[in-house]
Amino acid sequence: MCGIAGYVSADGAAPDAALLRRMCDRIVHRGPDAYGSYTDGRCALGHRRLSIIDVSGGAQPQANEDGRLHVVFNGEIYNFGPLRDDLIRKGHRFTTHSDTEVLVHLYEEVGERLPEYLNGMFAFAIWDRAKQELFLARDRFGKKPLYYSERIAGARVAFASELKALTAMPGFDAPVDPRAVADFLAFGYVPDPGTIYGGVRKLPPAHSLLATRDGVRLRRYWELRFAPDEKTTFEDKAAEIHELAVDAVRSRLMSEVPLGAFLSGGVDSSAVVGLMSEHAGGRVKSFSIGFTNKAVDELEYARLVVERYKTEHREQVVTPSIQEMLGTLVEHYDEPFGDSSAIPTLYLCRMTRQYVTVALSGDGADELFGGYDRYQLGVLEDRLRRAFPDWFRHSAIAAAAGVWPRTDFLPRPLRFKSMLTCVSQEVADGYYTSVTAFRDGALDAILSPELRRDLAGYSPREPFRKHFHGLEHLPALEQLQAVDIKTYLPGDILVKMDRASMAYSLEARAPWLDYRLGEVAGSLPASYKVRGANGKLVFKKALSRYLPERTTNRRKQGFIVPMAEWMRTSLRPTFESVVFRPAMSELIDFGEARRLWQQHQGGLLDNSTKLWYLLMLACWRAHHGSPAGRAELAESLAAR
Repeated sequence: MCGIAGYVSADGAAPDAALLRRMCDRIVHRGPDAYGSYTDGRCALGHRRLSIIDVSGGAQPQANEDGRLHVVFNGEIYNFGPLRDDLIRKGHRFTTHSDTEVLVHLYEEVGERLPEYLNGMFAFAIWDRAKQELFLARDRFGKKPLYYSERIAGARVAFASELKALTAMPGFDAPVDPRAVADFLAFGYVPDPGTIYGGVRKLPPAHSLLATRDGVRLRRYWELRFAPDEKTTFEDKAAEIHELAVDAVRSRLMSEVPLGAFLSGGVDSSAVVGLMSEHAGGRVKSFSIGFTNKAVDELEYARLVVERYKTEHREQVVTPSIQEMLGTLVEHYDEPFGDSSAIPTLYLCRMTRQYVTVALSGDGADELFGGYDRYQLGVLEDRLRRAFPDWFRHSAIAAAAGVWPRTDFLPRPLRFKSMLTCVSQEVADGYYTSVTAFRDGALDAILSPELRRDLAGYSPREPFRKHFHGLEHLPALEQLQAVDIKTYLPGDILVKMDRASMAYSLEARAPWLDYRLGEVAGSLPASYKVRGANGKLVFKKALSRYLPERTTNRRKQGFIVPMAEWMRTSLRPTFESVVFRPAMSELIDFGEARRLWQQHQGGLLDNSTKLWYLLMLACWRAHHGSPAGRAELAESLAAR
């Protein structure tokens, strides 16, 4: 696992080696073991290394035999062994035993089709000295980040693993993108391919980019297609998933440094630990975080797995000092990020890194196999949607939703206002209602007049609707999964784990996001995934032999933090000092923010998600906006 950065200079200017070093120093946490660089004519490639495979010989950048191609690479290629063997048979000469070197030799053979051959997590850049072309690629699900820009002065194109490396360039002068602010307040993250800065983009998952003398061209090289195979049996699919799951975990055990696993006590991480115990050879090192608040603590379930597999287990019970982690969160996430489970994830990664350099996680199974409660609710809502004629839904049910009171204190299935609203809408709009905090009138109300003017009528609802185009033939469940895999998975879940793990120079691997498992998931009938209040049915069946019964049958919980309580206690002074700074008046309406704040403080409504988004936006603005703002934020956090 590493960090990469570089650029192709504009107008034929020679690249600046000192600048390249400054860019890479910004992301030293991603690779503290070594720095490597390559400059040639117009191109500069930089690399920060976290040594995992071929520790002694895998330094980067690496080149092919004649030095025409050079690569910098972040990630792991799990099938590099067979690829390497095949390339040797074709006459290629290798000088290392690393997976990185496979990339330049395979690029010689297949060119832009290179990513199609790779099974792994990756973001890389290849410079072709002869053609004066830069090739970038990102893995299928977007596990590894890759940012790029064509609008930084002095650079034809620049790229980096994190935004902070691009902001080190002297020509960086990107304004805040008003659409990104609106998107963040709606979703709690900035969806791909946008970023918080105008003129900087994320390379979308499953895409490559080729920068030539004539311009920049993007290419999608893979897409997960949902085509349910109704002829296959439940048992056959469970067997197929089990076989692939074994191989996915086994292939992710390759490492020359200590390796372990995150263990929450849920199905996904418990199955990873079970498979590791069977194939790793020796006791598995497992790591769990617990909370003093028993309503959100899962340690008792993690301990069931520990006892079954006799893992070398470490756990930490925390009552998070939110100020302690708030600065780390803002520093490492680079953009406003609203998923509050990033806080316990940071604690987990910090503890884990004390003992291992690589950890396997259970990420991805919920999106692929239907594990979220909102999928079960979405299926129910669609059944109700189809039970009534359109005119009745758009009139009577919509009217009922408008007058029904908010009941935020109840579990979501009992919040009838939300359900009535979703049923009155089509699938895309109903799901938008389910997954957003600020939307429509609420979004207009919280945005400053200046920002609303700059948006010129833009609504995050419109691009979200477009993700549903071409999916109308699928059942509602598959539509929701397909959209989550393009939005929520790369924009939230994978960003959360990548930044939290890399903050502590820890590599996190996600076996359930092996693309082969994804393709099997796409072939599953909806009934194999969700029935009633039960999700991930075939996945649980496939891995049931590795799971304690209490783990298999309990509801998914996730990393939940007591945000509503924090907003009335420990976070109260921080919110008031940071959100209501004068600089924030450019982005939000203070009157509406105070109204939401006072409602929450009075216990009338639970506005904690909206308030957390506002706080994250304000912290990002303070930390990344100016040295004075950064100092004010640091002083505010230190004083609590």
